[in-house]
Amino acid sequence: MMQGLGIFDLAGKRALVTGSSQGIGLALARGLKSAGAELVLNGRDRAKLAAAAEGLGGAETLAFDVTDHAAARAAVDGFEAEAGPIDILVNNAGMQFRAPLEEFPAEAFQLLLQTNIASVFNVGQACARHMIGRRTGRIINIASVQTALARPSIAPYTATKGAVGNLTKGMAADWAQYGLCCNAIAPGYFDTTLNAALVADPDFTRWLEARTPAGRWGKVEELVGACIFLASEAASFVNGHVLYVDGGITAAL
Repeated sequence: MMQGLGIFDLAGKRALVTGSSQGIGLALARGLKSAGAELVLNGRDRAKLAAAAEGLGGAETLAFDVTDHAAARAAVDGFEAEAGPIDILVNNAGMQFRAPLEEFPAEAFQLLLQTNIASVFNVGQACARHMIGRRTGRIINIASVQTALARPSIAPYTATKGAVGNLTKGMAADWAQYGLCCNAIAPGYFDTTLNAALVADPDFTRWLEARTPAGRWGKVEELVGACIFLASEAASFVNGHVLYVDGGITAAL
């Protein structure tokens, strides 16, 4: 087994990051590349993917809809056949919708289910089928502080992220025997496009700064270390774990 900082080296590994044309996904892709990984960026907008790949100094792109089970499997199977193994999967694609629960649109609830949790199943299963045969692989699902905590107006989002945490545990229970390590990163409140409305709300920011022991919004770059750790040999016996990166918000009342 490698020792020292070499245990975090991802050279020779290929990582597929879903929803990686912007925000957390792009930041995680950039971080994985800094550790030596080859990148495969995913999204539905080919132009945005191409721009993101160029901004990273080059990366492969794989455009498909993560909410479409058949499309996800076809894309992963095709890529594996033509380009080679996907060693690391980061299931990052997600969305948010805010409304009081009693007024929450049913169609928005279904969209959240498909985007935030069905996508994790779809792409996770597609990649795991190949990883199992190789008896090695890393799956990192992006959960949320809402995996553990609820807040008004986002109950369905909270439900989906709770499901991501439990699906991660289920993946570990089923696939650890084949050498896969399946874990999740649960970000707290980060300054991202998804949270733009909250970042722009001074009242919410004041509340968040008072509620979070670290006293501030997170920066997307602060998720990179957790991702490299879980993708590397350093986490070879870490399985089914949800790693909160939240400035202490889940640790304090």
